[in-house]
Amino acid sequence: MSATLIWILVALVATGLYLSWTAGRLDRLHARIDAARAALDAQLLRRASVAQELATSGVLDPAASIVLYEAAHAARQAEEEQREVAESELSQALRAVLAELAQVEAVREAPGGEEAARELAQAVRRVPMARRFHNDAVRAARALRRHRKVRWFRLAGHAPFPMAFEMDDEPPTALVDRAGV
Repeated sequence: MSATLIWILVALVATGLYLSWTAGRLDRLHARIDAARAALDAQLLRRASVAQELATSGVLDPAASIVLYEAAHAARQAEEEQREVAESELSQALRAVLAELAQVEAVREAPGGEEAARELAQAVRRVPMARRFHNDAVRAARALRRHRKVRWFRLAGHAPFPMAFEMDDEPPTALVDRAGV
């Protein structure tokens, strides 16, 4: 009788330790998502800021400046629910304005244009990487949260279900190909 009780106690302790470890892992994944989201937000803000600087620098023609400025401003001011759409529109505006190599070369030849083009190229390259890190963390947390043990024992607590950040982040090829970064 006492041997059975000891084995039941050992099984309960082992199950408790396993559930505790799983809850800790889930907590670390949520912390990783928060850190990745902060990094993504910083890269998106940097890209929008550099695009706004380029639009107001006088290097681009007036129509291109207006298109780029409005898209960058909308991306910076977007509410959370509209953020993905606004950032996608900024990507499309960047591709439209800097679609041709001649336009990128004109930006580079202007005073201060080389630095602006390099900074923008770095910003548009970092956004897809930051988004990929964020979405990978979301994917890992979702996979763990789908397990029965996590749902049955409510190991996720009150943490909201993680959502991926989906946007068009394709950089302008003329800018990235000649970035020299």
